[in-house]
Amino acid sequence: MPKSDRKKKSKQAPIENELSGGGGWMDLLARFSEHYVPDALTTAIMMMVGLAVAALMLGNTVEQTIDAYYVGLWELLEFTMQMTLMLTLSLVLAETRPFKAGVVFLSRLPKTAPQVIAGAVLLCAVIAYSNWALSIALGPLIAIHFCKQAERKGIPIDFNWMMAVLAGAGSVWQFGLSATAPLQMTSETHFLADRTPVMPLSTTIWSPAAITMVLSFIVVNILVGIWFMPKKVKQLSSFTESDKLAEAALSAEFAGKQTIRANYTFAQKVERTSFTLIPMWIALAAWLFYHFVTKGQSLNINSMITILLLSCFLLHRTVIGFTDALQRVIVSAWPVIVMYHLYAGVAGLIKYTDVGPFLTDAITSVATPYTLPFLTAVISTIVAIFIPTSGGQWTIQGLVTVTTAEAVGISAQRNLLALGVGDHMGNLISPFWAVVGAGIAKVDFRRIFGYRLIFAAIWFVMGTLIFTFLPC
Repeated sequence: MPKSDRKKKSKQAPIENELSGGGGWMDLLARFSEHYVPDALTTAIMMMVGLAVAALMLGNTVEQTIDAYYVGLWELLEFTMQMTLMLTLSLVLAETRPFKAGVVFLSRLPKTAPQVIAGAVLLCAVIAYSNWALSIALGPLIAIHFCKQAERKGIPIDFNWMMAVLAGAGSVWQFGLSATAPLQMTSETHFLADRTPVMPLSTTIWSPAAITMVLSFIVVNILVGIWFMPKKVKQLSSFTESDKLAEAALSAEFAGKQTIRANYTFAQKVERTSFTLIPMWIALAAWLFYHFVTKGQSLNINSMITILLLSCFLLHRTVIGFTDALQRVIVSAWPVIVMYHLYAGVAGLIKYTDVGPFLTDAITSVATPYTLPFLTAVISTIVAIFIPTSGGQWTIQGLVTVTTAEAVGISAQRNLLALGVGDHMGNLISPFWAVVGAGIAKVDFRRIFGYRLIFAAIWFVMGTLIFTFLPC
């Protein structure tokens, strides 16, 4: 055999061996995703081409199709910045000593593999219910630290599997305190005010169906995480960069406290004293008081961002602590900054051509009170793959969701909650958020993506059943 052929064969061998290796259907699914699922940018390009072709086939002209893409391309700039701030500030908050120390402390408590899975899921679910962006920021860190402590105790926990389990646990934000569509609909001036009245949170995220969904899914998530973990475990130490993150958090450097040295310049001293941030603490706290108490406004995206910013300033305590953390984490926010913009163009092809009405009419024409929640979840799953933003999706689908609910005789709230099921189904099966979480954990998203599909299927089945039959 020629030398060049031997080299070529040796380079291909690891891939062939990996693909042909045993380990069950879940491992096969994970390996398949790793090798054949494209990244988020490639997916966005494929979506753009596919929808443009569909628009032309449905009778839209080339000019109309181009204009639809161009209009959509610029529609989510404000929302893109809001989501960038939500994610970035959540990452900055996750970098604070109290948050990291809390995660590390809790990660040391479990003594068995089931306890490790259950503890990590419960912690991630509580955080997700409080704030979606914080769960995205902390979920990978929870996986890292729980796996690190488990490995130190000789407890076999697969790191890829843990990442997917916690991605599933993070789903509960859809019916939590930062759920975008339910929060939007509490305002008297919401964009569908002429079609449906204000929706109190007691009829959406705090309805019996939504509470049942959150609690039951957490339990199922824990059980699946325990029973179906891969037999061939890849522990955290197999992932060098991820392991370094755990070691850094446990090092003496992390526990160190900033001091002001005598040889610092005036500017350096100002950056390292808490007094500099006092005006910001007062200003942001005053804004929140004015928003919630004086004006009587409810929780919304801007107030959530303000709470995150104030929390970051309070817990980092100094300007230099905040800016150092910001510089470290900003690299993990690049998918939100870039990809929301590209997906907005894809959204334009759905919203401003005949593609959107065609998809909607084809499904809602066969809807009944018992099939509409399922059909709404299916539609929103498809849309969520194209538009990985709950707020943007509700803006596009809200009118159809409300009108179809009225047409078949179910409450708009029930259909909104069913949309949330599909929205997160799309989030779990799209590479977009997998890339964000994997970037934080310093791993290839393809190694996790296949496992995420398992929790996506469970989420979808449970959600459609619950929001079809339980009271909303």
